[in-house]
Amino acid sequence: MTAEVLAQGGVQVDLYDAMPSVGRKFLLAGVGGMNITHSEPFDAFLSRYGARVTETKPLLEAFPPATLREWIHGLGVETFVGSSGRVFPKDMKAAPLLRAWLHRLREAGVRFHMRHRWLGWTDRGALRFATQQGEIVVKADAVVLALGGGSWAKLGSDGAWAPLLAQRGIGVTPLLPSNCGFDVAGGWSEHLRSRFAGQPLKTVALRFTDAAGNTHQRKGELMLSDSGVEGSLVYALSAPLRDTIAARVEVTVELDLVPDKILERVVAEVAHPRGARSLSSHLQSRAGIKGVKMALLRERLSADQLNDPIKLSNAIKSLPLTLVAARPLDEAISSAGGVRFESLDETLMLRDLPGVFCAGEMLDWEAPTGGYLLTACFASGRVAGQGALNYLTDKN
Repeated sequence: MTAEVLAQGGVQVDLYDAMPSVGRKFLLAGVGGMNITHSEPFDAFLSRYGARVTETKPLLEAFPPATLREWIHGLGVETFVGSSGRVFPKDMKAAPLLRAWLHRLREAGVRFHMRHRWLGWTDRGALRFATQQGEIVVKADAVVLALGGGSWAKLGSDGAWAPLLAQRGIGVTPLLPSNCGFDVAGGWSEHLRSRFAGQPLKTVALRFTDAAGNTHQRKGELMLSDSGVEGSLVYALSAPLRDTIAARVEVTVELDLVPDKILERVVAEVAHPRGARSLSSHLQSRAGIKGVKMALLRERLSADQLNDPIKLSNAIKSLPLTLVAARPLDEAISSAGGVRFESLDETLMLRDLPGVFCAGEMLDWEAPTGGYLLTACFASGRVAGQGALNYLTDKN
């Protein structure tokens, strides 16, 4: 996105990438459907950026979701709004969009240099790159770093840039997993893990109180993993869950397995005489509890609790799970932390390194999945590109 802004401004752009081809994490984001942005009202959209909403607001105002959709249409790719409000390319794929974009960039004169890993600066301020032919040095009039966060290292975003900037005195918040799964205390039994890991818990609600005393509650879908829980419902709450564990060592969440039914109704259904039917058959027919939900209840409740209609009903509406750790950074969809906004001016130029700009996930912000991550990356790329263009214009 930065390259596009600069090329349209008449600047010769050389784009260096450590990987054999560009856009690898972009293509990964398109697996299962390319969720490019979200159609909700702008104020609601902004609220998804949590603690860094003030810093991300001017970026998103400069390139809001509606403008992003128009930009995509300009590449010849149609979009549509799904039932959840999420915006997708018509064919749901990332590759056609990336191909059209790269073609336009090459037509604009952008030169691509693959398998060039940035190693920092020389003593004279030139850029150092490791290549298959050995190290090279590049002198540029302006530099935009868009080096990604710390998740999915095999796709190129390994966070190796953080110490290089820290050595230059740039403020960098440590990278942490975001939009990630969590380990449950004690793990799962072999039975649950072998039979139900990877299966979704559909339409459940999760609630907990964070370290600041704020209660979070959300309805959606999660999935059992080998060691705990993951999925969209958990991802949406990953930031407060992670931060609460950091403050308290653990966090206990409550799962409501039937969020559309009140407790009194569940009690009435569970207490209904079941005759010769098994407990599983009874709960499936009366309360809609089956499969992985039933397995989870058996995993967590004693025989006494399972056979007591009141205790069982309370567990169905409020099953406690204690989470003790976020999954490792490299497993996360995205990362929190990065270059602090305090180290940047409003054009995303580093205050202590004139002519060097930063953009994308390497900045210190985070957001849930749902198009918010990509939109902010695009928007920050536009702002950094315009900042670099203005810098070059003023310099000349």
